[in-house]
Amino acid sequence: MTTRVTINRLATGVPGLDEVLGGGLPEFSFNVIAGAPGCGKTTLAHQMMFTLASAERPALYLTVLGEPPMKMLRYQQQFDFFDNEAINRHVHFVNLSDDAATGNFDRLLRRIVSEVEAHAPAVVFVDSFRSMARAGMVQNAQEHDLQQFVQHLGLLMTSWQATSFLIGEYSNETDANPVFTVADGMICLRQSVQRNSMVRKIEVMKMRGQATLPGLHSFRISPAGIRVFAPAYIVDPECAGASQHAPETRLSMGIPELDKMFGGGLPQGFSLLVAGPSGSGKSILAGAFLAAGAARGETGVMVAFEQHPNRSRQRVVAELIESGQVGLITTRAPDTSIDEIVHRITDEVHRIKATRVVIDSLTGFELLVAPTFQSDFRESQLRLVTALAGAGVTVLMTAELEDRYNELRFNPFGTASLTDAIIVQRYIEVESRLLRVMAVAKVRASNHSSELRLYSIDEDGIQVGESLPDQEGLLGGRPTRKPDKPDRSVTGAKSDPEDSGQAGSSS
Repeated sequence: MTTRVTINRLATGVPGLDEVLGGGLPEFSFNVIAGAPGCGKTTLAHQMMFTLASAERPALYLTVLGEPPMKMLRYQQQFDFFDNEAINRHVHFVNLSDDAATGNFDRLLRRIVSEVEAHAPAVVFVDSFRSMARAGMVQNAQEHDLQQFVQHLGLLMTSWQATSFLIGEYSNETDANPVFTVADGMICLRQSVQRNSMVRKIEVMKMRGQATLPGLHSFRISPAGIRVFAPAYIVDPECAGASQHAPETRLSMGIPELDKMFGGGLPQGFSLLVAGPSGSGKSILAGAFLAAGAARGETGVMVAFEQHPNRSRQRVVAELIESGQVGLITTRAPDTSIDEIVHRITDEVHRIKATRVVIDSLTGFELLVAPTFQSDFRESQLRLVTALAGAGVTVLMTAELEDRYNELRFNPFGTASLTDAIIVQRYIEVESRLLRVMAVAKVRASNHSSELRLYSIDEDGIQVGESLPDQEGLLGGRPTRKPDKPDRSVTGAKSDPEDSGQAGSSS
C-alpha cells in the first residue's frame, strides 16, 4: 500500500489564473515567470506576492540590476492589490544590484542564501534573473561558471521550504537554459501589437503534478491588477447543463404573433439568432424580448457592440437600464477577446441574477474582434454560446444579414449552426414599395411555423401581420412562375442552415 503526498495548492489572487494553472500554485514549488519587457511580469509577481504574504507566511523580493525597489514600488502602489502596511512587516525587498554588478557568482549566491536564512520567507521572488546572467557575462565570466550558478540556484530554490519564483526576460530561449529543466512550473507572458491593439496572453508551459489548461489565454492589466480570461466554457462549471430545460418551458418574445410562430414562445435556455438587413428591426425585437422578461419580474443583460441603447434609439431598453432591470455591457476596445466578453457577461448575469441576455450585434462584434482574433473566432463563438447556455440564460443574438435575394448568408463565420433557433428578416419589393417579412427558419426539436409573415414597425414596436399570399409569387419584387415542386426559397425553413450557414436559395 502506498501513501500519496498531498500537495497544498495556493490561491494566486489573480482572477482566472488558478483555473488555468489547474487549481492554483503547488506549495513549495520552484517557478519561472518569463516574458519580454513590458508584458506584466513584475505586476503578476507583486499581485501574487501581496496575496500570498502574511505574518505567518512572509515574502522576500530580491531585485537584481533591474528597477530599484523604491522606483518599482512607486508604480506598483498604483494597483488595488498593493498593501503599503505590509512593507517591511511580512513583505521584504532587498536590492542585490551591487553584488550582481561584480559578476562574482559565488558571492551573489551566498548573498541570496544569507537573505533567505535571515528572513525565513515562505515566498521568494528573484527579479530579474536574466539580469544576473547578463551581469556575469559582462564581466567575462566563463560560460561553465554561469551554467553552474544557474543550476545551483535552481537546486537551492527547489530545496527551500518556500514557494519560489525566478523572473526573467526570456522569450524564445526556453529550450536553451538549464534553469527550465529544474523548474517545477513555467508561466510565460506574451504581448503583440495587432493593428491598433496591444494583445496580452499568458501560457502555462509547465506545472508539475497537475493538469493545466493548454494554450494561450488572453489577460488584461487594469487598476485592479491582472485578470486572466480562462476559456469561456469553464467560466461556471457548476452551472453546466443548467440550461437543459424541457421544450414545454416557453418564454414570450414580447410579440404575441411571433410567439405563435414559435409554437408558444421561445424554449427557455435556447440561443436565438435574429438575422436581417439594416433597418429591419432586429434591435427593436431584442428590446421587446427584454421588456417581456421585465414584465414578468425577470432581469436581463444587454451587450451592445454598435449603438448605445439611449432614449432616442431604444427608449424601452434605456428605461429598463435606468431602472436596474437590465444590465448594460458595452465596449469598443479592439483588443477585447470573446473570453473576456463572456466573463463580463457572466459576471453581470450573476450580479443581477439575469435570465435573458441580448447580444446586439454579432456583426459589430466581428468587426471589433475578428481582425485581432481571426484565427480562433469561430471556436470562440462556440464557447460563447456554450458558456451562456451553461449559465442557464436564454440568449438572443442579432446579426446583419447579407441579403442577395438568391441566398441567405447569416455571416462569414457560420453562426447559424451554433444557435438553437433562427428568425430571418427580409425586404421584398411590391408595387414599388419595400415591405418587411420575417420567418422562423429554425427551432431545434420543436414544431414551428414556416410562414413568411409581413410585419411593420411603429411607435409601439413590431407588429406582425398576415402571411405573404402564395398567389403573389413575389420574391424581391420579381414575379416568379409557379414551380413544379413546392418552392422552398421563400422561407428557407426546409434548408439546412446548421450545416451551411445559409437558409435556402431561389430558382
